[in-house]
Amino acid sequence: MKIEAVFFDIGETLIDEGEIYGRWADWLGVPRHTFLTKLGAELATGGGAPDVFEHFRPGFDLAAEEAGREAAGLPNGFGPDDLYPDARCCLTGLHEQGVYVGVAGNQPARAAGQFAALGLPADLVGISELWGVEKPDPEFFARCAAECDIAPGSILYVGDRIDNDVRPALAYGMQAAFLRRGPWGHIQRDDAALARCRFVLADLADLPARVAAHNAE
Repeated sequence: MKIEAVFFDIGETLIDEGEIYGRWADWLGVPRHTFLTKLGAELATGGGAPDVFEHFRPGFDLAAEEAGREAAGLPNGFGPDDLYPDARCCLTGLHEQGVYVGVAGNQPARAAGQFAALGLPADLVGISELWGVEKPDPEFFARCAAECDIAPGSILYVGDRIDNDVRPALAYGMQAAFLRRGPWGHIQRDDAALARCRFVLADLADLPARVAAHNAE
């Protein structure tokens, strides 16, 4: 089935979160390599960033900490320097083929403005907090399909997580591309799920060419 739309996850797919986590480590007064090592250990055992924050600051309150960072002139979030180098050319290449380009990920509401400021060629930007639903809920993927008005089987969802991106996209009837980068991309394993992916990618650089080749078959 041809690919008529490509949707991208945000964190560790389009946005490099390494410096974002590094800034959190600095704020908490923890060496960056220690913070990131603890993050990897939590991910490997089914945990996540909230567990890391709680470990280094018991009783961690995200809203309060973010307010503190804002007041200190160190706001949480991402900007142009956090965009992966291959992201813009990938989205541009797909857009030039006439493929619908969507971006949809689990992000707080403030990410909408941060993403808009990047000026990427996307037909849609979906933010989970604004949508009121987040991955891996099937309704998140249903919202993607509804927004572009394209059948799920003709939509390719691209992400770095097997649990939040690959498995639920496939379960909803979409095609999936697994991007092996970022901590989740290198820690999570599910050979059966990856075998069902349309593409397994090391980066986004050649995705437009691979989509074009697939659609020409």
